[in-house]
Amino acid sequence: MDNEKKEYSTALSQLRDYKVVKSNDLIQKSRFDLTTQEQKIILYLISKIRPEDTELHEYEFSIVDFCKICGIDYANGKNYGNIKKTIKSLNDKSIWVTLKDGGETTIRWIERPYINKNSGAIKIKLDELMKPYLLQLQERFTQYELLYTLPMKSQYAIRFYELLKSYEWKKTAEMEIDDLKRMLNAEHYTRFYDFKKKVLEISMKEIADYTDLNVDYTLQKTGKQFTRIIFHISTKRDLSERLLTLQKISQQITPRTKSDSATIVQGEDVKNERK
Repeated sequence: MDNEKKEYSTALSQLRDYKVVKSNDLIQKSRFDLTTQEQKIILYLISKIRPEDTELHEYEFSIVDFCKICGIDYANGKNYGNIKKTIKSLNDKSIWVTLKDGGETTIRWIERPYINKNSGAIKIKLDELMKPYLLQLQERFTQYELLYTLPMKSQYAIRFYELLKSYEWKKTAEMEIDDLKRMLNAEHYTRFYDFKKKVLEISMKEIADYTDLNVDYTLQKTGKQFTRIIFHISTKRDLSERLLTLQKISQQITPRTKSDSATIVQGEDVKNERK
């Protein structure tokens, strides 16, 4: 095993200790439009928060380190440059959050980032208004391993996973399809067939392949239209099933070379063609 593979094995082991912890309100009562790569950066930052933190800190990391964690070919100059573009794009984006009185407000994801062009180091801090949703959470919160989201290619799969994970304790989640589309920012899929094929089925496959959940669903109609979806959620407890999941994750995020790694383009997602 060469040095790069050894570094990866160590990083993979360490990643199992990286937890994403969010308030359920932030998961279940929000809507946003982030690319796959933007979501991974936000989750990476959240995973750096420690349980004892009372303030949001500024974090510094290198683009190379982030690429290694995500299995991105950091030697590819185009990939490297696109990570920087993604950071800049995040600075202009916000999340809609539903408040206790039923009103909505927007919160920026990050405060002004700093990128050192020479070293590739990034200094970045989550916005101060995110504090109630990320710090000192005692109840109504969801925790999951960052590792499960890293191999995902669909922007919807990441969002779907954390949403279903927040209902894991209940083992079921019932949602109006229109409400679900709104939460996923997938309202442009006006035909249910398109939503099912390009959002639902792809997300369910990635969740099955790469996470700790088993999920299936049933659909309900009002008249001739599918209007409601019921998710049935269980935790993978069988050891062989969990080991297979980790193997699939490893296959996806093992560092790749230029010759066998596809270029990560800005905003890479499973295509979300507007229809």
